[in-house]
Amino acid sequence: MAFSTGFLRAVSLVLSLPLAAYAQNVIGPVADLPIVNANIAPDGFNRSTVLAGGTFPGPTIKGNKGDNFQINVIDQLTDNTMDTPTSIHWHGLFQKGSNWADGPAFVTQCPLVPGNSFLYNFNVPDQAGTFWYHSHLGLQYCDGLRGAFIVYDPQDPQASLYDVDDETTIITLADWYHIPANQIVGAPEQDSTLINGLGRFLQPDNTTTGDLAVITVQTGKRYRFRLVSVSCDPNWIFSIDGHNMTIIEVEGVNSQPLTVDSLQIYAAQRYSFVLEANQPVGNYWIRANPDHGPVGFTGGINSAILRYEGAPDEEPSATNPPVSVAPLVETDLHPLVPMPVPGPHQPGVADVVQPLVFGFDGVNFTINNFTFAPPTIPVLLQILSGAQTAQELMPTGSIIELPLNSVIELNFPNPGGAVGQPHPFHLHGHNFFVVRSAGNASYNYGNPIARDTVNTGVGDPNDLVTIRFETNNPGPWFLHCHIDFHLNAGFAVVMAEGINQTAAANPVPDAWQQLCPTYDKLENITVSSAPFGGSTIASGTASGFVSGRVPSGSASRSISASGGVSTSNTRLVTSFTGSSSAPASSTNA
Repeated sequence: MAFSTGFLRAVSLVLSLPLAAYAQNVIGPVADLPIVNANIAPDGFNRSTVLAGGTFPGPTIKGNKGDNFQINVIDQLTDNTMDTPTSIHWHGLFQKGSNWADGPAFVTQCPLVPGNSFLYNFNVPDQAGTFWYHSHLGLQYCDGLRGAFIVYDPQDPQASLYDVDDETTIITLADWYHIPANQIVGAPEQDSTLINGLGRFLQPDNTTTGDLAVITVQTGKRYRFRLVSVSCDPNWIFSIDGHNMTIIEVEGVNSQPLTVDSLQIYAAQRYSFVLEANQPVGNYWIRANPDHGPVGFTGGINSAILRYEGAPDEEPSATNPPVSVAPLVETDLHPLVPMPVPGPHQPGVADVVQPLVFGFDGVNFTINNFTFAPPTIPVLLQILSGAQTAQELMPTGSIIELPLNSVIELNFPNPGGAVGQPHPFHLHGHNFFVVRSAGNASYNYGNPIARDTVNTGVGDPNDLVTIRFETNNPGPWFLHCHIDFHLNAGFAVVMAEGINQTAAANPVPDAWQQLCPTYDKLENITVSSAPFGGSTIASGTASGFVSGRVPSGSASRSISASGGVSTSNTRLVTSFTGSSSAPASSTNA
């Protein structure tokens, strides 16, 4: 759907307002979400960006458990130094019955193109907690398209533990780059850390400028903070000087209260924690120290301020961070109420046991010796068009078929074969049980935490991460490293769950069927290149794995009544020729 000039004038007005005006912008569960270009300077350095709603981070989308969400995404991107199509993923939401709305480009849809809108219409019947949304096309979310998505539970079983839980208690952690992400050459390194959209970068003379985010609390109150890593790359050690944090939720799963004084949070992970405002009135550093890039806290980098009501408007006087004596350990996290791990409680005994072996060939990443190259026809469209098995689906070697109503065990052995670890892996469409955590040799089938993004470790040759879940959600679901630069270089596979049941379980709207024909008609479009060998931006051309398909101006697709693909000058599906020596999955009766 094209949009009106009146709407464009409204967007222009929005972009003229100060960034601070959007610090607590909240929309939903029914809302328009314009995707626009704007120049902002969240760390003092001005650059063009891709933003949801004209702000960074984008407006918080909120609703309640059981709500129907209708988010009308409107693409108004014009800056050809970055991607101009877009596609949005609602991270952590299962999308049961609406796989088409999950968002990853060329897995469940073709991208939305400039001058058009697309309505993501989905239900959240049985989830509550802390989620987020981001672009799922190329490196676009690294340029700004990311925001929090909160689903409140009016019957929260842990509501007695806190007094305040609203838009003022959301904390986002972001890495920020001073050039478009698709222009970064070599291993990426952020220029700054942004907390709630503000931060500082360390200049060559070791000085800093710029405002820091301030979170205000009142003495005696208990606050439920929702910590969201919207990272493209780094992980952070997060802490608040002088205060403990009691974790009560992990990625939409209520957890037994666990008190820590610091936590390591990886790209795409989320935690809710309760903080008691029980310290003397004053200012306290909020710290998020990254694992690489500008580290430490010189001049207020990697920092925000916790300010008690009545404290002076000044920065904290403390310089050195306290020594952590109670850091978060993943194996200490347990569900609040029993969540039985499916299948026999024994390693390697499940309906499908699938090893996922990481590799890196100097340019691209591999899983089981194959690099994911986005196909010409989205995987979901291939399935709806009659594909019956993984062997019939593209890209070759990157589709793993999973039978419905089965117990699945995925093993991530020593990740040292892939540079840039630790790699946080995210599975769309599911939570999973972490029955063996990174850096831990024991298995827990009794009460492990369930989540949707897991750290896979740092290359210990004896390390192994094992997750378990049950296939109850037909559709193609992306499994990938959530370091976006790694995904952009092919670090992913697709779990094709219940292939023969997918069409019946996921009726698609007419507007979805028009996404690919509309995308294919474009003759001038900006797409990104894989970052590790440098990149070139050009209209109508692409290299690398970000897009996998570039409009030629003549191809079109639609689902015919018989289920086949109707094409006109349809391009061949991109495939990647990889080794056939990948470890085979094992199936147990």
